[in-house]
Amino acid sequence: MATIEKSTLTFLKNLEKNNNRPWFQENKATYDDAHTNAKEFMAALVTEMNKADKIEKSKMFRIYRDVRFSKDKTPYNPAFRISLGREKPYLRGGYYLSIGPKEGYVAGGFFNPNPHDLKLIRENIAIDAKPFRKLFKTKKFVDTFGSVYGDGVKSAPKGFDKDHPDIDLIRLKQFLVNKRYSIKEVTDPKFVKTVVKDFKVMRPWFDFMSEVLGHNLNGEALY
Repeated sequence: MATIEKSTLTFLKNLEKNNNRPWFQENKATYDDAHTNAKEFMAALVTEMNKADKIEKSKMFRIYRDVRFSKDKTPYNPAFRISLGREKPYLRGGYYLSIGPKEGYVAGGFFNPNPHDLKLIRENIAIDAKPFRKLFKTKKFVDTFGSVYGDGVKSAPKGFDKDHPDIDLIRLKQFLVNKRYSIKEVTDPKFVKTVVKDFKVMRPWFDFMSEVLGHNLNGEALY
């Protein structure tokens, strides 16, 4: 089982302190080793996740930052970030892992639903929010992630009553969860299994949302 090496985290700590191109170029070989370690971890994670879900694609984000529209002009993101996408269009939801110099964390959910999907989610909540809330209140879900969060509109989306009893969910534009890990946990040889265990807690929610987004309000399949 692939393990995140302490040397990988040391590189990220040093990059955080020396976030500039000359330092990075001088330490490119060290970056290559750390990047290889992170990719090996990602490959092991995909293998294990495919035993529990259907992962269609995996991606490691570039360490190079796009600074064109950012106030922060540091050129590198001192973290290895991984996303796992489920088999589309039938399986919705996505998994995310970040390994940084001070901590790691997993996240998942629906980061930026397109307008059609967002409207369908809101309409389903407005009709009956109980299935959503039941999933969010299971002991395993709460113990692992706490609660669902995300950006939302200030009052009510167009076409929805601001006094609706479930307006707290209807107003959301994102539906996300996360959990953080200490550096000791990140470098544990069992970290792959820990991440998979926590991703599996998201799975019932994702499967429910796949049904919601796969049917119109009359229960007719959309694809």
